[in-house]
Amino acid sequence: MIPDYQTIMLPLLKKLENGQVFKFREIVESLSAYFSLTEEEKRELLPSGNQAIFDNRVGWARFYLKKAGLIESEKRGTMQISDKGKKLIDDGISELRTKDLEQFQEFVDFKKSISKTGKKETLEENYINEKSTPIETLEYAYQKLHTDLASELLDIVKSSSPAFFEQLVVDLLVHMGYGGSRREAGKAIGRSNDGGIDGIVKEDMLGLDVIYLQAKRWENAVPVKEIRDFAGALLANKARKGVFITTSSFPGSAYEFVNSIEHKIILIDGDMLTTLMIEHNVGVSLETKYEVKKIDSDYFED
Repeated sequence: MIPDYQTIMLPLLKKLENGQVFKFREIVESLSAYFSLTEEEKRELLPSGNQAIFDNRVGWARFYLKKAGLIESEKRGTMQISDKGKKLIDDGISELRTKDLEQFQEFVDFKKSISKTGKKETLEENYINEKSTPIETLEYAYQKLHTDLASELLDIVKSSSPAFFEQLVVDLLVHMGYGGSRREAGKAIGRSNDGGIDGIVKEDMLGLDVIYLQAKRWENAVPVKEIRDFAGALLANKARKGVFITTSSFPGSAYEFVNSIEHKIILIDGDMLTTLMIEHNVGVSLETKYEVKKIDSDYFED
C-alpha cells in the first residue's frame, strides 16, 4: 500500500540524518524499499499520468519538511537535513505529522502566508492535514467532475433522436480529424445502409483510405452477432477498417472476436463515446480553466 505523504515525512527525515546530500531520486528509491513497495505500486500514476503517486507524495513530504526548516537544499534537486532536523531526530520523535510542524516558526509563517484574507478557512485547513497531496486532491476532484459529466452526457445521448445521434457521430469524427469536411462526412453517414454498414467516411482529409461505420443507440449490450455481421459487411465491401459505435456496451466475446480477425474493427462503447466527446469538445463547453505551474529549472541554470 502506498503511504500518504505525512507517513513519509519522518522516514524521509531519518534517511537524511547522516548529514549527507541526497538527490531526490535516491531518496525515492530508498523510501520505496523502506515501505516495501511493489513494482506496480512504484509505477502507479496520478490520474493525469504525469507523475508516479509515490514520487508525488515524497515530493510533498519534502516540501513541508523544508517549509518547517527541517531540511535544506544547497543545490537544485538535492536535500540534506538541517541542524533543526537533526535535533528533532536526536530528541527521539516517533511520529511526525503536519500538525507537529507547527512547533517551528518557519512553518507557522508558511501557514500565515497562504491564509485566505478575510476568511477563517485557510489553504492549510483544506489540505495540509489531509492524506492526499494538493495535486492528488486536484486531480481526483477533476476525475470526479469528468465522471459525473460523462454520466450525464451519456443519459442525454441515449434520450436523443436517431437523427441527432447520427449528427453527433458526424461531429465527433470530424473533430477527431476523420471524414474530410463536415459536409462530406454528413453525406457519408446514414446513407449507405448496405448490409450492416451505416456510413463510410474518409480516414484523412485526402481520402487515402476509408472507414466503414456502424452506430447503434442501444440500451442493452450489443450482441456479438452484430459485430460478426459488421465484419462480414466489411469483407463483402473489401474494406479493411471499421468502427462500431454504441451508447451501451460490448460483451467480452465481442472484443475477443475483433482481436481474432484480420480486419481492424474498433469498438466504441458508451463510456468511450462520452470520453471522446469531452476530449474533443463535442456537446460540452468550457466552464472554467485552472493552470498548475511549476518552477522552470532551465531558467535558473547558471
